[in-house]
Amino acid sequence: MTDVATGPHSALTAPERRERALALVAERGFVRVAELSGVFGVTTVTARADLDALERQGSIRRVHGGAVPVSSLIEAERPEREPTFEEALAASVEPKRLIGVHAASLVRSGRSIILDVGTTTLQIARALRARDDLEDVTIFTNGLSIALELEAEIPRFTVVVTGGTLRPKQHSLVHPLAGSMLEEVHVDLAFIGCNGVDPVHGVTNANLPEASVKSLMLRAAARSVVVADAAKLGEVHLGRIAAVDAFDTLITDAAAPPALVEELRGSGLATVIARDPRVEA
Repeated sequence: MTDVATGPHSALTAPERRERALALVAERGFVRVAELSGVFGVTTVTARADLDALERQGSIRRVHGGAVPVSSLIEAERPEREPTFEEALAASVEPKRLIGVHAASLVRSGRSIILDVGTTTLQIARALRARDDLEDVTIFTNGLSIALELEAEIPRFTVVVTGGTLRPKQHSLVHPLAGSMLEEVHVDLAFIGCNGVDPVHGVTNANLPEASVKSLMLRAAARSVVVADAAKLGEVHLGRIAAVDAFDTLITDAAAPPALVEELRGSGLATVIARDPRVEA
């Protein structure tokens, strides 16, 4: 079969194309079949065949939708280390703050919300505190740091802690008992954090007990928003919370890859980019 090649690399031979594809995988850490098809001006069938040939040589590792370097296989076999709350708090501070401000703007007086544990959701709590127009908001949370952040706003806010077993280093409450309250309430809006958002594998978390509680939060809300900075997009972790289309909206930051944002939107997840209003788009 002869490819109808239209891209700038259309004159490349198969070995040359595969050599460049290998370089792209090494450079980016993950390359999708559709990207290679566009870059080299070949069909997706040919792009897959190139990746299959590279895998047979032991040069790459094929994964769903594309390929990763062989070194990723070694990393995948190592136990996944979850960063502590404080480590996560120090990462992507400004993007998380902007996500928090945008998320908080969705809350109205007299409403009830769930605020999941996490450093991005902590930024939502801080942004809620800054909104002096809000009154009579009931906030359920399984995060001790979030409850303490909101304590100064009582009685303007009613803060309800779910209860459960305390997870060290994360300051979160999980099963048993964490789900008992969530099964008995129905809130207007839930803000749920995660470790990964992927169009195919859904919204995931590194810790299974927390993933289970997040799933309950999703079911307890009329509307649900997943909050994730750009570094989490395309990531897949151990515990699946739900498919992307189970959420109403994703709020992320301006560093999110446009192609991945469009793929998430195509999978049924409305995606909003939180931007600094002081910076022109």
